[in-house]
Amino acid sequence: MALSLRLEGWSEKAGGGRGLSTSDSPGGPVRIGVAFDIPEPWGSQLTRRRVLAGDPLARYVPAHLTLLGPTDVAPDLLPGVEKHLAAVAAQYPPYTLHLRGTGTFRPVTEVVFVAVAAGISECEQLAAAIGAAEPLRRQSRFPYHPHVTVAQDVPPDMLDEVYDDLADFSARFRVDRFTLFEHGGDGRWKPRRDFLLEGGVLPGTG
Repeated sequence: MALSLRLEGWSEKAGGGRGLSTSDSPGGPVRIGVAFDIPEPWGSQLTRRRVLAGDPLARYVPAHLTLLGPTDVAPDLLPGVEKHLAAVAAQYPPYTLHLRGTGTFRPVTEVVFVAVAAGISECEQLAAAIGAAEPLRRQSRFPYHPHVTVAQDVPPDMLDEVYDDLADFSARFRVDRFTLFEHGGDGRWKPRRDFLLEGGVLPGTG
């Protein structure tokens, strides 16, 4: 899978170009992100539609929902980051996510996405908790908005086509984990570790 950090999306533009990564520099920072994959059969469906639209990132970034966009951290801080993520996962319970219909960030950015109809608050709370650790605090031009990107950096007519084609899309599934990803020199985001959601009730709701 996979995170301009476009409205918390994954983009190679955040790293200065495909095939370049801070992870390639010995002793340099490592680029990481946190997200969860969209399960089958919907994940392949959305990724395939993104490929058909001509999105240059489609083969590098399968369908996912981002919780932390691309963030550079020093290698020696990674154990602490993983400890923090484990603590977050232990605090928050699994939840149901409902994806339905399409939305767009145009004219601000040329992005079409599948919208989150239910599970928004849970995504927001998880994202806030994950980003609370000092090494993971990021500046962003936009507030966090959970979504699944299905087209970006393609001609306007293709954005319109994807928007219309997926207007009736609907998927409901259980989110029971999130994944820490590391960006590699081949342009792909590689899973580093899964974190199971094991909390009893959402903090503040029990």
